[in-house]
Amino acid sequence: MNATEHKSVLADPGHSGAYFIDERDADAMADAGAALDYAVMRVDLSGCHGKDELMKRLATAGNFPDWFGGNWDALADALDDLSWLPAPGYLLLVEHAGGWRDAHGEEFDTLLDILNEAAFHWADDRKAFWALLPFPADQLEAFEE
Repeated sequence: MNATEHKSVLADPGHSGAYFIDERDADAMADAGAALDYAVMRVDLSGCHGKDELMKRLATAGNFPDWFGGNWDALADALDDLSWLPAPGYLLLVEHAGGWRDAHGEEFDTLLDILNEAAFHWADDRKAFWALLPFPADQLEAFEE
């Protein structure tokens, strides 16, 4: 996919949501989001050891306000608000998530649900919210099975 195609995909809020992507496309997708003037948030889950640390990393990436409570409900509320981060759309790159997914499978599924719900919320306002989870190509094949 080239830069124009990346921008075209990201510009459509009707298709936004949480998606697994090839890690080789992460920088190009971030660049495309920036070219659309989206708020691009990158969170690195390398060495992340639990939900509390996940919440801190997400809060830092999204510059969440002090009221953020660091739990699933607070994450959903923050992602549905983002008033402190005005933008025509949002792109959250959740990088190096494989280890966290392997160690916290059920919580990983909860995170995906919240990210998809945020995308549905923003799509109602005709704003894109993309949560992209880059993985190595060989691991992506496992998601398709």
